[in-house]
Amino acid sequence: MTAARAPEPPIQRLASAMRACRTGFLFVVVFSFAINLLMLTAPLYMLQVFDRVITSRSTDTLVFLTILAVAAFLTLGALEAVRNHVMVRIGVWLDRRLGGAILTGNIAATLKRGAPPSVQGLRDLSTFRTFLAGPAMFPILDAPWTPIFIAVIFLLHPLVGWIALAGAGLLFAIALINEIATRKLLALSSNASIRALGQAETAVRNADVIEAMGMMPNLIRRWDRLNDEMLSLQARASLRSGRLTAMAKFLRLCLQVAILGAGAWLVLQGEMTPGAMIAGAILVGRALAPVDQAINSWKSAIAARQAYRRMKQQIAATPPRGAGMALPVPKGALSARKLSYIHPGAPEPTLRNLNFELTAGDTMGLIGPTAAGKTTLARVLVGNLQPQAGFVRLDGADVAQWDPDALGQFVGYLPQDVELFGGTVQENIARMGEGDPNAVIAAAKLAGVHDMILGLPNGYDTPIGEGGAALSGGQRQRIGLARALYGEPKLVVLDEPNASLDQPGEQALVEAIAALKRRGVTIVVIAHRPNVLRFTDKILVLRNGAVQMFGPRDEIVAQLTGPAADNSPAQESQEKGAARGRQ
Repeated sequence: MTAARAPEPPIQRLASAMRACRTGFLFVVVFSFAINLLMLTAPLYMLQVFDRVITSRSTDTLVFLTILAVAAFLTLGALEAVRNHVMVRIGVWLDRRLGGAILTGNIAATLKRGAPPSVQGLRDLSTFRTFLAGPAMFPILDAPWTPIFIAVIFLLHPLVGWIALAGAGLLFAIALINEIATRKLLALSSNASIRALGQAETAVRNADVIEAMGMMPNLIRRWDRLNDEMLSLQARASLRSGRLTAMAKFLRLCLQVAILGAGAWLVLQGEMTPGAMIAGAILVGRALAPVDQAINSWKSAIAARQAYRRMKQQIAATPPRGAGMALPVPKGALSARKLSYIHPGAPEPTLRNLNFELTAGDTMGLIGPTAAGKTTLARVLVGNLQPQAGFVRLDGADVAQWDPDALGQFVGYLPQDVELFGGTVQENIARMGEGDPNAVIAAAKLAGVHDMILGLPNGYDTPIGEGGAALSGGQRQRIGLARALYGEPKLVVLDEPNASLDQPGEQALVEAIAALKRRGVTIVVIAHRPNVLRFTDKILVLRNGAVQMFGPRDEIVAQLTGPAADNSPAQESQEKGAARGRQ
């Protein structure tokens, strides 16, 4: 065995990604400085034309100045194109670098913390990337160079410089007030938007139930309330920002008039040339343009900042994966000791002090009434949930501490609600990897689904649609079983694998369990129908999250069918399963 190099923790990946962008940002800052210096070309050109060319009537000077100005503008345009290119590349690189970690965090939040299924983290990354590469970023980059223009204006005349400085101060104050006045409202609006979109996604995923039972008006009303809350908050923020933007525009126009008026007065007094007056007016407009644009685009900046904060919080909450040593292939011995689990926010534990042990190759039936904790136990056994107390060990190694990617090679899991992914049948059985065709066919034959797949329009290459929409419930469950059996699993956990199966499908399931037993695979099956449970070696009966009975199948069946077992939760569970089978 060799030590596996621990992967970079998610929060460290974010920090290292932002550090890696520093060089690119440094180039952007340098380009911004050069661009703003080259912005002096127009006012300087005007100054020279009015004060030198017109008075000297020198055509050669005019041509020379014009060539210099055009060259400067070409350089400016090239630098702006490069700056934009660098920012786009930074945004794309960040998306590629962080997208996987953020999606992992979304999945982990749903799996480990019970959060609603959502890809909000990817939306936040898209918002942040769009801001970096969009036009709203450049006024923020240009604003720090405003003092350069004001300093040049002071060189033209102190009075004009002080007027420009006062105007810049007022506009910066309006920008600060805009931030304070809209920050909280925009944050609340963003949160309301996330809730509304989450409810809309849930509704779309459950379209059949909504339409069949006439729930559409009720759900639309609930969504309308959330959406109205978002719109109201956003409208209040926009109104405040709009008033401040209008005030900023008024001040900027008044400032230009003041600069021209003061310049004209100074020209009349002989303290300034006409060229300097025109240049000063152009410089003031250029100096205050980034501030004015920043006020207009401040909403985008706030949204990007909030998106980055949410992204950072989510990545920080994502547990690291793949740490620890590489372990040998397990044989399948499974044990639980003092195992307890409580769902986040639940008042009581779902599993309470469970103890049981299976040797490699054992098949255990897991039964019990509704809400006994069977599905939770199945998720703990495969490592999807980490218990707060006790442990589950596979060949002596704690399942919760095993690298999920390494453990997944030896585990087959069929959840209660089978979800397939967009792609072909082959890709789904191969767990969305390239997959060995021979291994895919072997898994399909073991699950008894090979002939059914061949009957599909394109066989194993048949696209099944997102979520397996092109397949029936029974077909999805049987392909999900083949996916669980793909490769060489040593532990197979099946959560009600016959819930959607017809008689041929259930017979294929029974034969698959028998074949796995012959291979020495450890099997845990949650099922209520006796024809599946009769192939188990042991039975564990759960009630209220605790072990009510555990032992060899024949002993447990005898206790369940005896007079004292009448109306027991385990027997109720079996009777419900039998009734479901008769239906």
